Amino acid sequence: MSEKPQEKSTSPSRRDFLKTTGAVTAAAVAGGMLSETAHAASVAANAAASAAPSAADAHPIPYNPATAAAMPTRNLGKTGHRVGIFSLGGQAAIEQANNADVAVPIVERALDLGVNYIDTAAQYGGHDDMWSHQYIGAVMKRRRSQAYLASKTDDRTRDGSLKLLEKSLKLLNTDHIDAWQLHHIDRMEEVEQIFGKGGAMEALLQAREQKMVRYLGITGHSDPGVLMECLRRFNFDQILMAVNAADAHHRSFQEQLLPMAVERNMGIIGMKIPARGRLLASYHPDKSHDSGWSHPATKPGVLAMQEAMYFTLSLPVSTVIIGCDTVSQLEENVQLARDFTPLSQTQMAGLKDRTEPIAKQSLFFRNWA
Repeated sequence: MSEKPQEKSTSPSRRDFLKTTGAVTAAAVAGGMLSETAHAASVAANAAASAAPSAADAHPIPYNPATAAAMPTRNLGKTGHRVGIFSLGGQAAIEQANNADVAVPIVERALDLGVNYIDTAAQYGGHDDMWSHQYIGAVMKRRRSQAYLASKTDDRTRDGSLKLLEKSLKLLNTDHIDAWQLHHIDRMEEVEQIFGKGGAMEALLQAREQKMVRYLGITGHSDPGVLMECLRRFNFDQILMAVNAADAHHRSFQEQLLPMAVERNMGIIGMKIPARGRLLASYHPDKSHDSGWSHPATKPGVLAMQEAMYFTLSLPVSTVIIGCDTVSQLEENVQLARDFTPLSQTQMAGLKDRTEPIAKQSLFFRNWA
C-alpha cells in the first residue's frame, strides 16, 4: 500500500488532554455549537487535502431534510458529512431471517425521524442471504439519497472482498456505498494479510478508484493495538469502534485509539453502546443470546439506556450506531439523542465505577486472553 498517513508525534500532554476532556470535546462538536462558517471551512480544507478519486466525484453527499430538527449533528471527520448523533445499526431485527415485516418499517421510520447514517455488513444475516442488506435495500430503492450508507467486508482478500461488494451493491439497490470498511479486525495476522499482496486493502482502493465507494474505514472490537497499527499503515476516513461505559476496565479504546482517531480527523462511530443489553439494568441473563461470543452474561446490568448512550456520546465521537428490535425502541433512542446533553467528568467516572462488577460481560467482544 503506497498511501500512508504522515506520522504525527503525540506528546503525553496532548494524549492526556484528549483522555480527560471527552465531555468538553463532545459538547464542542455537537450540533449547533459549531458555526456554519467553521464547518464550511473545515469541509473545504479537508476536500483540498485529499486528491484521491472517490465516489464523491459522481454522487452528492446524502442529505436527510429531517435530520437538523431531529437531533444534534456532528462532523463525520474529514468526510464533510454532517451526521446525526444517533445512527441505525444493521443488526438486531434488521439481520434476522425472514423478518421483513419488522425490519423494513424500522429502516423506513429511522429516515422519517431524521436518522441519516445506516450501518450494515456483508456478514449480517449471513453471507448467503445478507438479510440486513435486503431489508435496508428495500428502502434504499426509494430513499437512497437520504442516508449515508456504510457496509463492510470481513473477507481478508482482494478477490473475496470484491465479490462481497458486488453482492452488497445489488442487494442494497445502489451503485455505490458511502463507506466501505474492513470488518472486525482482531489480530495482527489479519493486518498482515489485509495489507499484503492480494489482500483486502487492494479491493478497497480499487473500489474507491472505480467510484463504487466514497470513503474507506476500519472496524474492531477486540484489541486497540491492532486497530492502531492499521491507522499507521493507511489514512482511513473513518473508524467504527466498540466503546461503552465499561471500556476503561479492559484493553481500553478510549486510552489511545480514540485520541489517535481524533488527531487524524477521522469520522468516529461508537458501537456496542448497551453491549447487546448486558450493560442495562433491564437485562435478564437467562435470556442471553450470545451469538457465538464468549463470556456469557451472568448478572443483570447496572445502567439505564440513557446513561449508556450519553456516556459514549460525551466522548469525541461523531455518532453512535445501535441496532433496534422494534419501531418503538428506535423512537426511544432518537428521543434520547434529541435530548442529549454531555455528561460531566464526575458523572462519567461514576458510570465507569458502576460498570466494573460487570466489565467482563459488558466487554464480551474484547480479547481477554
